[in-house]
Amino acid sequence: MKQALADALQKRGYDTLTPVQMAVTAPELAQADLLVSAQTGSGKTVGFGLAIGDSLLGGNEVFDRAANPLALIIAPTRELALQVKRELHWLYGEAQVTMASCVGGMDMRDERRALARGAHIVVATPGRLRDHIMRGSIDLSELRAVVLDEADEMLDLGFKEDLEFILGHAPESRRTLMFSATVPKSIATLAKSYQRNAQRVSTVAEKSQHTDIEYRALNVAARDVENAIINVLRFYEAPNALVFANTRVMVSRLTTRLSNRGFSVVSLSGELSQAERSHALQAMRDGRARICVATDVAARGIDLPNLDLVVHAELPSNFETLMHRSGRTGRAGRKGISALIVPPSARRKAERILQGAKVKAEWALPPSSDQVTAKDRARLLEDPAWHQEISATDQVAVEELLSHFSPTQVAAAFLRVYSAKQSAPEELSAVDAREAKEAKPRRVADFGPTVWFSIPGGRASGTLPGRLLPMICNAGGLTKHDIGAIKIHPDASFFEVKLSSVDGFKKALGPNMTVEDDAVVTELKAPPADVPYERSSAPKSRSDKKPPVDKPSGPIDWNDAPKPKTRKPKSSDGKPKFKSKTEAQRRPDGVVESFKKKTGSGKPGAGKPAVGKSHGKPGAKSGGKSANKPASGKPKGGAPGGRLDTRKFDPGKPKRKPS
Repeated sequence: MKQALADALQKRGYDTLTPVQMAVTAPELAQADLLVSAQTGSGKTVGFGLAIGDSLLGGNEVFDRAANPLALIIAPTRELALQVKRELHWLYGEAQVTMASCVGGMDMRDERRALARGAHIVVATPGRLRDHIMRGSIDLSELRAVVLDEADEMLDLGFKEDLEFILGHAPESRRTLMFSATVPKSIATLAKSYQRNAQRVSTVAEKSQHTDIEYRALNVAARDVENAIINVLRFYEAPNALVFANTRVMVSRLTTRLSNRGFSVVSLSGELSQAERSHALQAMRDGRARICVATDVAARGIDLPNLDLVVHAELPSNFETLMHRSGRTGRAGRKGISALIVPPSARRKAERILQGAKVKAEWALPPSSDQVTAKDRARLLEDPAWHQEISATDQVAVEELLSHFSPTQVAAAFLRVYSAKQSAPEELSAVDAREAKEAKPRRVADFGPTVWFSIPGGRASGTLPGRLLPMICNAGGLTKHDIGAIKIHPDASFFEVKLSSVDGFKKALGPNMTVEDDAVVTELKAPPADVPYERSSAPKSRSDKKPPVDKPSGPIDWNDAPKPKTRKPKSSDGKPKFKSKTEAQRRPDGVVESFKKKTGSGKPGAGKPAVGKSHGKPGAKSGGKSANKPASGKPKGGAPGGRLDTRKFDPGKPKRKPS
């Protein structure tokens, strides 16, 4: 390790390196390409900063004058890229590093000027970096190292083509380091294509995900989700807390609700500009805000100081998102709490996510109003201010208060002032028993040991679990809570009974162990083996469902042939009736007049409408409202008293005479 980097670590307070930092800085990996998998919060940013130190500095302790970039760090989001830039800036500060960033949402002209002045390390997001390469504002010819941070996230966000474009423009002699929380097939394929004999590095901490995080799943009534969030925030009173929601609408709703309740809160979502997002994160770091309500845009890479609590106001879509959300806390050896707000309808989804993440959560109820109040009193008594010496200035104020009020009055007033500064906790309603019943898992964890039994009759005889369960309960004096799994095989059925209920079950069946229709129940020594489901017959096609049509075999009797459909009756004058008034309108005298607009042929009077005032020049096509007015007066055309010739004709062709 370079002395400049060691000095920077010492000034930062690093006594020992984390496992991933020690693994990537091994001497035998000094010039190798690396494929590293490490959990969030393991210090991998400093890790890859140390890993590329020898490649960038060579035999020097400080950098030469900045020109074309020597290292390129690519991150999936703007927040993560800017955070990486801050981390590497202090790590290489003793080496006199010059850094630049290329991220979306920033002024591209400022970035181009910074690149023109020269930079040793460039931190970028894929889309913006590709734009700079295509515009020729960055020269990658002198690159010595390329680092892909959160590579799996970049592929999930659809940056594969951008990464391939960038790596294709980098020199082949570079080192390529890929850091990812997981290594799916897509990451392995990318590594094989753009790395040379990459060394796989996997830290031991990856096997036990987030050991410093305590997971708690809180059952709440559907109408108390937001109230439960308020009580959780009040109960723990973490210096910094993250509340995750799935949509921007929910982020806005929670931010408004918490702000109205007196919490110092900011929001972080994709609808905000880069400046607004940067200000929100800076407010959290400065202590001006204590709670950040965010979408998953903040789930990766955001490192906030003293972040001890993560609240999942809405459950994530998968366990990977849960791990990245929760990974914002419990970082660098700190303890953290990840609380899942679980209404009854989301109980099973929460169980699947926790099982996929391979973490155990403590299922409980959210803190009640009394518990929050008791926690406030405990924090008040534990405040170190009670043990501090009273200054001379404070002594004067204390004596003045005691001269006007008794100690009891002073203590009571102090409690009221203290409580007024805190947001009042919410009263939570009990979870509805019916909702809890619906949310209850199919097989509870404490069901206990069971004994399997068999009974004749299976799928072939039409046996169904819904018919078998009441028969067993009625004959054996059991309830449905005493019955475990039921398996229906082709020729027999199997069910398990709770061990504590087996003796009573046998006694109720009698010595012959029979149930309805004298079916004999047999006790098994081992659970039955599962058999694949087999259809009793091949599925019928859709055409098989229609009855077959008998074709005549002899001569056809045309008298039995179906009669043709009769046409609709005509009007009294023998002409077909019009279907709608848009086509024609019948006058009282029975004459049918068309509303279709006539076109002119250029001859005098040919282009005039049947009635109404003509618009435009003579001979031009009529338009406007006159073409839609009913005829009035003497018809202009045809025999006197006759009907109008309403047949269409092409103005470019001679008018066909009526037959």
